[in-house]
Amino acid sequence: MVSYDEELADRVEDLLGVRRDAIPKRMFGGIAWLVNGNMAVVVRSKGGLMVRVSPDDHDDLLAEPGAATTVMRGHPMRGWITVSPEACTAPSDVAAWVDRGLSYALSLPPK
Repeated sequence: MVSYDEELADRVEDLLGVRRDAIPKRMFGGIAWLVNGNMAVVVRSKGGLMVRVSPDDHDDLLAEPGAATTVMRGHPMRGWITVSPEACTAPSDVAAWVDRGLSYALSLPPK
């Protein structure tokens, strides 16, 4: 049984699946894409996306519609943005968030 938005996952796969270095993996009840071993973007089980971003850009990105700091086990995660399902309806918005996650993951050393 799939517990995440399969349509959103298909849209992310369309954007990242063309890359040999982007590997999908079931995580957090959703599906994550790792690039060179670094997590870039997750389709969340609760809907929407979780996107890895530069901690330096974190606060500025919170101004984007539907963006919030990711909280895991009660702790805010600087460098991770949760994007609401409502902010993931337009293909251009999804592409922009996926690009942000990809760009940051590519800036990190491979694992």
